[in-house]
Amino acid sequence: MSSAFEALSELASLSRTSAKGLPARQATAPRWSGIGFSSLGFRFVTPLNHVSELMEVPSATMLPGVQPWVLGLSNVRGRLLPLFDLAHFFGGAITQAKKYQRVLVLETDTLYSGIVVDRAFGMQHFTSDSYGESMESLPEPLAPFIEGAYSDAEGKAWPVFSMAKLAGDSRFTNAALV
Repeated sequence: MSSAFEALSELASLSRTSAKGLPARQATAPRWSGIGFSSLGFRFVTPLNHVSELMEVPSATMLPGVQPWVLGLSNVRGRLLPLFDLAHFFGGAITQAKKYQRVLVLETDTLYSGIVVDRAFGMQHFTSDSYGESMESLPEPLAPFIEGAYSDAEGKAWPVFSMAKLAGDSRFTNAALV
């Protein structure tokens, strides 16, 4: 019995002497994450807390007497989700085939809406020190909704699109034809 104990003790000792330590903690820049998407031929990123869900475009029932950028009303898990064409709202058009289009769902205390975009790129991560002013020349109607931009590892700018500002815009929340 003592030989088994001695063997285990020796093995434990060898294990401790040959073990490598944990890697040294490296100083890293704080990170910011958001949901990447494209619309109007531009890439954007929106803060994670502005989007409650990302989904494929569901079928929708058209509504009478609404703005042309209102795509309709969809039943998503028993909830009625109005769908809005973001590009059309800003005077453009969706350019991607329906299989690539995605819905960014906005959900606040007073608003539950689906924003249809050309394409979604999922979560995008940036270092906080890559934040600055938006360098891209974006169409004028977009300017009030852009809150700076992040640069990715390749140096490409991702303007930060504020879905919260969109949800607070009276033109967006009043989709009825006048």
